[in-house]
Amino acid sequence: MKKIFLAVLVLGPMSYGQNAQRKDTAGTKQLDDIVVTASRGASLRREVPVAISKISQKSINETKATTVSEIINKAPGVLMVNLGNEQHMMAIRQPMNTNAYYLYLEDGLPIRPMGIFNHNALLEINQFNLQNIEVVKGPVSSLYGPEAVGGAINLISLKPSLEPELKLGIQADGFGYKRFQAAGGTTIGKLGFYVAGLSSLQKDSWMTFSDYNKDNINARVDYAISPRTRLTSTLFYGKYYSDMTGSVNESDFYNRTYKSTTDFTYRKSDALRSKITLEQDWNEKAHTSFTVFTRNNKLGQNPSYGIRWTPGQTTAKGEINSNNFKSYGVIGQHNQSFRFWQSTLVAGGLFDYSPVDYNAYQIDLKANLNPGGQTVSSYEIIAERPDIKLADYEARIYNKAGFVQLSCKPLQEVTLTAGARYDDMSLDYTNTIDQSSGDKKYDQFTFKWGANYNPLDFAGFYGNYSQGFSPPGLTSVFRAKPGTGGNTGNPAAFYYNLEPAKFDNYEVGGWLHFLQHKLSIEYSLYYMEGENELLNIRQPDNSTDYQSAGKTRHKGIEFALQYCMNEQWKFRIGGTTAQHTFVDFRVSDKPSDPIRDLNGFEMPSAPKWTGNSELNYYPKWLPDFRASIECQMTSSWFEDQVNTVKYNGYTVFNTRMGYRWKGIECYVNVMNLTDKLYAYNVTKGNTATAAPSYTAAAPRTFVFGLQYSLSLKNKAKIL
Repeated sequence: MKKIFLAVLVLGPMSYGQNAQRKDTAGTKQLDDIVVTASRGASLRREVPVAISKISQKSINETKATTVSEIINKAPGVLMVNLGNEQHMMAIRQPMNTNAYYLYLEDGLPIRPMGIFNHNALLEINQFNLQNIEVVKGPVSSLYGPEAVGGAINLISLKPSLEPELKLGIQADGFGYKRFQAAGGTTIGKLGFYVAGLSSLQKDSWMTFSDYNKDNINARVDYAISPRTRLTSTLFYGKYYSDMTGSVNESDFYNRTYKSTTDFTYRKSDALRSKITLEQDWNEKAHTSFTVFTRNNKLGQNPSYGIRWTPGQTTAKGEINSNNFKSYGVIGQHNQSFRFWQSTLVAGGLFDYSPVDYNAYQIDLKANLNPGGQTVSSYEIIAERPDIKLADYEARIYNKAGFVQLSCKPLQEVTLTAGARYDDMSLDYTNTIDQSSGDKKYDQFTFKWGANYNPLDFAGFYGNYSQGFSPPGLTSVFRAKPGTGGNTGNPAAFYYNLEPAKFDNYEVGGWLHFLQHKLSIEYSLYYMEGENELLNIRQPDNSTDYQSAGKTRHKGIEFALQYCMNEQWKFRIGGTTAQHTFVDFRVSDKPSDPIRDLNGFEMPSAPKWTGNSELNYYPKWLPDFRASIECQMTSSWFEDQVNTVKYNGYTVFNTRMGYRWKGIECYVNVMNLTDKLYAYNVTKGNTATAAPSYTAAAPRTFVFGLQYSLSLKNKAKIL
């Protein structure tokens, strides 16, 4: 335990960035790494009974990504779906969806409060401020609370360097994308600081109406009050505005016309986050941290996904909405080590107060049809209708939680872990549309237990049982049901009775090392049952009806293989095979509907195979040169819930090259090397006449960049 305590002393329980003894030569994940997300404190990966992937700073730096998805998709079992302009959705032990089943963390703190999930939360992230990324797969609700069901992604930021450092970079592609970025910091006596910023701009891309701009800045200040007491303060501010192209119809997709049906939809975000953490080392076995944090987010949209159109009609409906919230919260945590069985106890609590207001109103649209009348060529705004409200509420959310986790080693080869958490999310609300007010409460105990068994130097095993839950988001609860409210003639009805989704996850896995650790294999097998999952029932006009009834089943195998052939050649492959099934789910009570329940059907947007592999080359004959080729594979999936139509999936190749000379690095990435025609996602309504919608991927794209890095530790060098 002394080794772990020293890591905690250096990092603090909510600070990150150091590895254990083995050097990460290929940017891959080693079992000697110290990870924090799985235990809210520093632990060896081989001693935490979960599937966790760590993406190193070396891998992040060499990827030179334009979107975070390019980095996160390197983690086995993860598919982050690119929706364009850094918008995204996720698939970790779930189908590709926008449900609140993933927890996005920034240095261990959730980016959003419970109840205000946003599947696009990672578009706020500054890639130039990342030390590493940890991805935990499966529920971690017992430590981090609701929404950590499919998994948790912890983006760990850079901390101040001991010597002055500076990084400057520019990046551009052949389709009008440009990014400027800068970062730097140092430590002077007891005070250290680090600042990183970027500005991205997209103009006149391959897809019509797809411009966007993004400006982010991160700042961190560390102050060592004494050798045992530290103060850390961070600040983030970001602005984002994007045209929202939406999907394209089948004809335009296969003809590669890439024409947006709108020229008025948009998404904009204004986000401010700050926190101050005080850490105290009482002795070699006791550590306490206390964090005060705030959030202030404003999100406005005229969303393309909100357009509701019935095939053959020349009119349609859309919406304009805004979602604004502030948060004020505290989180305290204590880590205590004991000699008995080398035990470690983590205990803490959270209080988060988040007032939120949301409103959405209808816009009337004209639909210009393509020949045949089954698809739309373009939409035009006829009128904005603030008098027809789709949602209009204010709420005050109170999130309270307490958590505890104990790990011990009764035998040198065995580590046992058990944890529990109680979450209480309560809110009081005023719903302007039905002139109602009241309060709601969602609370839940979640548990986990697991064991690691490492009997040999080259092999180890783990098993765990974990629970997860996710309350319905407020935007679902307070949205008028299709066919009610507005000018429908029916009183507005809402989803007040939606229930929290609950999950039970059973998992086993292990690792193997061969050839003096040159060859590493990791695997995990999971079986997860879901109850009351929030599922979206697509209506004929593309509107959505929500249900939280029935059961689902998720099972799969995740695997990763890494082979360091020699100092020049490194290879990795990782992926998952999974099956996501409706077990008991009813979608209709109408006798006229041919399919009224989905029992035994596969869930839509659920590929059975996904994988990412990469071959890296670092030639001895040309030092400081690197080259790699990457393959991203996604198998076929059903486009609709009733399992009538499949999209074939895709296999796409990317290549990256870079050369460093002193403090200057130039690089080129070629994305979609073979210029393959493919879509990140394809969905279709359940009716026979429904037309599929394609989220088109970019054609072959050349990305060029230049970066200058200066460190005064020795001489100029690339970080």
